[in-house]
Amino acid sequence: MQQQELGRRLFSFGVITDTHVNQGEDECNSPYQANVLANRRMRHVIRDLNSRHLEFVVNIGDLVHPVPAIPDLYGQAAARFHEQVKDLKHKLYLTPGNHDVGDKPNDWAPAAGVHEDHLALWDKHFGAQYQSFDHDDCHFVIINAQIINSGFAGEAAQRQWLEADLEANRGKRIFLHSHYPPYFSKPDEEVNYDNIAEPGRSWLLGLLATYQVEALLVGHVHNFWYYRHAETDCYLLPSTAFVRLDYSEMYRVRPGPDTEFGRNDRPKLGYFVVHVHEHGHVCDIIRTYGEVAEAGSPEPRPVERLAPLHPRLNKRSGFGFDMRQNWMEIVEIPPTGGLDEFDRKEVRNDYPLMAIWEMGVRKLRLPLRDLLLAERRQRLRSLQAHGHEFTLFTFGDPSPLHRELILAHQDIFSAWEIGVNWDVLEHIVGGIGEIARQVDLPVYLSRLRSIDEQRTEAGKYYHAINQGFLADDRDQMAGLLARAELKGALAGFVFRLTLDQSPWETIARASSLAAEMGVRASVHLRMFGANPAEEAADDQQIMSRIAEAMMAAAAHDNVAVYADTLADNDRGYFPRQGVLDRLWNPRAGFHVVRHLNAALNRLTGPLTTGRTGACAGGHFVGLQSDHGPVILVLPDASATQITVPAGPGPGRRIDLGSGVIEPADSDGSSLTLALAGGGVAPVLIVPG
Repeated sequence: MQQQELGRRLFSFGVITDTHVNQGEDECNSPYQANVLANRRMRHVIRDLNSRHLEFVVNIGDLVHPVPAIPDLYGQAAARFHEQVKDLKHKLYLTPGNHDVGDKPNDWAPAAGVHEDHLALWDKHFGAQYQSFDHDDCHFVIINAQIINSGFAGEAAQRQWLEADLEANRGKRIFLHSHYPPYFSKPDEEVNYDNIAEPGRSWLLGLLATYQVEALLVGHVHNFWYYRHAETDCYLLPSTAFVRLDYSEMYRVRPGPDTEFGRNDRPKLGYFVVHVHEHGHVCDIIRTYGEVAEAGSPEPRPVERLAPLHPRLNKRSGFGFDMRQNWMEIVEIPPTGGLDEFDRKEVRNDYPLMAIWEMGVRKLRLPLRDLLLAERRQRLRSLQAHGHEFTLFTFGDPSPLHRELILAHQDIFSAWEIGVNWDVLEHIVGGIGEIARQVDLPVYLSRLRSIDEQRTEAGKYYHAINQGFLADDRDQMAGLLARAELKGALAGFVFRLTLDQSPWETIARASSLAAEMGVRASVHLRMFGANPAEEAADDQQIMSRIAEAMMAAAAHDNVAVYADTLADNDRGYFPRQGVLDRLWNPRAGFHVVRHLNAALNRLTGPLTTGRTGACAGGHFVGLQSDHGPVILVLPDASATQITVPAGPGPGRRIDLGSGVIEPADSDGSSLTLALAGGGVAPVLIVPG
C-alpha cells in the first residue's frame, strides 16, 4: 500500500482514555500507588490539552475508577471528574468504559458486569451512551462497546442506530470511538478479557469495512497498539493514569524498581493528538511521563517547543534504523490471575513502532526474516501508508525460493542491499546480476571484511562479522561496476562507518565517491567498536554521532544512513545502548532524533554543507540553507559553555534534548551558549 500525500492540515482533536479519576485526591480503592496519582495526572493532562490548538477532545472510556457496583464512590468520582473537566477549554465528548458501566458480558471476570442499573448511573452522571457529530465534513461516532453481546434492549437500539447513522453518512470520512478493541493481533483470535467476543466482533468489523471507516480509536488496554483492518487504521491508546501490568510480559527485562512491577511505567503514559488533513490523518503520541499537577497549583509558564513530526510528513528522510531486533514480535501473555486465568493471549509488542513514529523516522532496514512470514508482509504494506520506506538486506546469491519471494513482494521495498563474500564472488556474481536486473528496485552491494582487513582495522582479530566498503575500496567498487555480469544491475554501494570515524567526514566522502561513480551510497552507522566484549554505553557519544550523521544525511541527497542500534543490546556480543531501552522506553538519543527530524523539516529549500570545526567545549558542523547557516553544536560531556562562529542577526537555539526553542543572538562573529554540563544534548542554531 503506497503512501498518499496528506495535503493541507484541516484541524486537530485530542483523544484521552482510561483517566480513572478517583473519589478523592488521595482516596482510591486500588492497592497501587500509581492509581492514587490518577487525579493529579488528569489535571496535568487537562492543562496540557489547554496549551494546544484543538477543536475538541474525546475521552474513550474509564473516566472514573470506582465501578458502578459501588454507586456512592462512583458518584463521588463522577463529581471529581466534572470538577476537573470544567477547566478544559475544548468541547469534550465522553465514551463509556467498563469502569463506567460494568465489564462486557463474560463468565470469568472478577468485576461486576454491565447492567441496566449501571447504565442508568452513566446516563445520570455523564449523558448519552452513544452519539455522533460532524466537524469539517468528517463524521465522528461514539459507541458503548460494553453492551455488545449483552442481549439488552439497549444493545439492539444501539445496533439499529449505528447502522442507520453510518448509512446516512456513507461516503464521509468517519472516525469511530470505542472503549473495547475488536481484537489485538488477528480478527479471529480467541476471546479474552480485553477484546470483543463473537458475534459482536464480526458485526463491528463488518461495519468498519462496509463504510470504510478511516480510523478506530479505542482504550481499555492502557498500552499502545496499531493495526489496519480493511481500510481502517485501528489505534489502541495508552492511559493517562497507569499501565496494565499483564502486558509487562512483552519485555525481556524486569520493570524498574519504582514502577510497581510495570503499573507505574511512566514513559508509557499519555494520550493522542489526531491531525486531520485533506487526504488522511496522523497521530501524535503525547507522552506525559506521569506528570502531575496539584490542585490549586499555578499554571506552568508557556514554553515554545518543536512540534512532533510523523514519518508521513518527513521530507528530509535520509536517516533511519537497522531493525536487528524483532520489532513485530508476537508475545503470549500468560494467565495472571488478575484479568485472564484460563488461557494465554497473543499480542504484538508495538512500542518499537510507536517510538519510530514519534521520532519521525521513515527509513527502516529489514532482514529477509521480515519477508518470509505472510502476516509480516501484510503489516509492512499497511505501514507503507504511514510513510515508511523499507530496505531489504540479504546475503549472497538468493536461493530460488527467496528469489521468487522477493520478486513477488518487491513492492514492499524501496531498496535492496546484498552482502557478498569477496572470496566467492566469481561463483555468485552472475546470479546476483541476473536477479538485480529482474527486480524493479535499486540494488546496493556490500562486502564482508576479510580476517586480514579486520586485524588491520582493529589492531587484532576478533571473531566477528564486519561488512561494508570503505573509502579506500574505490577501485574495488569501480571494478564491480565495470563487470559485464553486473552491467545495469547496481544502483549503489554500502559503506561502513566505524565508531572511530567522524560521521560528518565519512558520509561526505561516501557521497563524493558515489557521485563520481554515478551511483548512490547506503552508510551503516556503527554504534559499537571492534571489540565484542566492550560495552558502548556513552549517551553523549550516541547523541553526538547520531545528530552529526543526520545533519550529513540532510546535506547529501545521494546518501541514506542507517544507525545499527534502535534498542539496547544488553547481553551477548557487542553490548551497547540504543535510543530505546529494553522496555522500549526513550533514552537520550531518542529525543535527539525526534527533535532534529522536526527541526530540519522546518527549514525550506535545499541544504548544503557549511562550516565545521572544533571549538572550546566541543565541536560543530554546519549546513547552509536559503535563510542562512544552520549550526549543530556538539558539546563535550563536561562542557558548561561553548562558543561557535555565527553570522550577524537574530537566531534561534533549539535544545535537541528537550525540543525547547529560545532566542540566540550572536555578537556578529560568534555565539556563546551556556550549558548545564554533565551530559548535554546537542543544540541546533537556526536562522531566526
